[in-house]
Amino acid sequence: MSIKVGDIVARASYQYDLLFRVIELKDIGSQTIAILYGEEFRLIADSPIDDLRIVQEAEYREKGEQTLKQIEQSYQLFQRDYLEMREKRKYEATNGYRADVNFFQIPGRVLHIDGDQQYLKKCIDMYNKMGIPIEGIHCKETEMPSQIGHLLDHYRPDILVVTGHDAYTKSNGPKNNLESYRHSRFFVETVKEARKKYPSLDQLVIFAGACQSHFEAIIRAGANFASSPTRVNIHALDPVYIVGKISFTSFMERVNVWEVVRNTITGEKGIGGIETKGILRTGLPFQYLEE
Repeated sequence: MSIKVGDIVARASYQYDLLFRVIELKDIGSQTIAILYGEEFRLIADSPIDDLRIVQEAEYREKGEQTLKQIEQSYQLFQRDYLEMREKRKYEATNGYRADVNFFQIPGRVLHIDGDQQYLKKCIDMYNKMGIPIEGIHCKETEMPSQIGHLLDHYRPDILVVTGHDAYTKSNGPKNNLESYRHSRFFVETVKEARKKYPSLDQLVIFAGACQSHFEAIIRAGANFASSPTRVNIHALDPVYIVGKISFTSFMERVNVWEVVRNTITGEKGIGGIETKGILRTGLPFQYLEE
């Protein structure tokens, strides 16, 4: 069976561990090379088509069910934290006395820039499920540094997510060399451009990175949270859970890094960051107005 763009495949040399989408086919010499995007993880790879096997629908569904269980577990952690934070804010807003007072919340506004259109849609669906105000932009990783300035001016977010696909290639050099990574240097440059407009780590909270990204370089560039400390793959929805915790934490409190990271699917091996203030503001009273 011939491989074509759009097929879901797995790599024999990696024991068929991850599922990929074929996004491009290139003839290099006598070989045809497939450019691959991870189906659930933010990884970009290339592979000779001879190393690929098309994944059948039954196997695809089985792996999808496993992933859905991980997503649901992370979402339940977020819900638990959200309810705890809401009860605390209710007590503080009413000074512990008038529990019947209705209050309203203004969570952080998010600008999510993603190199993968399908992942962007999945993330937007989850933001909406969480009740987080979201603007999503599809943009190639290579174009992000030149686009970020006017996007920030237009949307003026509280939280910026810069993500897509990445990969570390050992044959290109050591892990401390940005040139060893597929897209890390573009994430770094994008964060630097954003910090020219918003130097304060609390005025604009930034998450940046993808699978195997150069974590240290992205943090040094000015990100609050980034991937990937141990150069592992991160799940497509991991940035959303980071954002959810920050967006619903009061601006008077600081977010515990471990509490943020534990809500992700990948965990501390794939996501890290620095102490950061929350974004949420609470007000009262909330009035129900009849039309």
